[in-house]
Amino acid sequence: MGIKGVKNIILVLSGKGGVGKSSVAAHLALTLRDLNFKVGLLDVDLCGPSIPLMLGLEGEVIHQSSDGWIPVFTDSSQSFAVVSMSFLLNDKKDAVVWRGPKKNALIKQFLSDVCWPKLDYLVVDFPPGTTDEHITLVENLKTHKNTAAVLVTTPQIIAVSDVMREITFCKKGSLPILGIVENMSGFVCPNCSECSAIFSEGGGEKLAKTSDLCFLGSLPVDSVFAASIKKRCKKETIESETLQKFHSIAELIINNMKTIM
Repeated sequence: MGIKGVKNIILVLSGKGGVGKSSVAAHLALTLRDLNFKVGLLDVDLCGPSIPLMLGLEGEVIHQSSDGWIPVFTDSSQSFAVVSMSFLLNDKKDAVVWRGPKKNALIKQFLSDVCWPKLDYLVVDFPPGTTDEHITLVENLKTHKNTAAVLVTTPQIIAVSDVMREITFCKKGSLPILGIVENMSGFVCPNCSECSAIFSEGGGEKLAKTSDLCFLGSLPVDSVFAASIKKRCKKETIESETLQKFHSIAELIINNMKTIM
């Protein structure tokens, strides 16, 4: 029970909302699964749980067993397990209006009371910023030596400056950083496939360089790829240059995970 059987934990963080952190977390988890790893995806954005909707898992529920909570598995091989606050709500329109202590208690339950199978990777999607949820989860993972963070930003200077605060948070919490992903680094036209830098470009790479961190790669706004996530969850084959970029990012993360610990 709990995370004792999890080899590696990857925390996906962002300094602000709206940078596509949850989609990066979901696609990263699916990419690791496609590389034949057993993967779990934990959504701890308690007030805005979006992972089930992205993956087409709305309506699924977490079942209680004598050993604890059973995560939602996406196929019979149980190679991909998902846990989210959304699975615990009777009505998906319900707002989670909780104070910090109640949120912290649920996060501890996600770590200790979920019957996670033996996993190669557990990808954790956080809410933006540095909240109670961040502090609680990082403190409760201190005993798990293979825990590290991936930071997500967009190219704009405001998003990049917010990620600098996230870097400070990781350093204060002694949380190793695997690298930075620059999301929305351009817009891929669905007709001609040309990529235009509508938000500027290079902010994430510059931040990685000045912070002495690994730049994991940049990802464009790709409407075709974004719409494919439910197909990916069902293991349907898709062709996409953006998917190849995700594979490159995942491979860098795997290598950095080996060397950073």
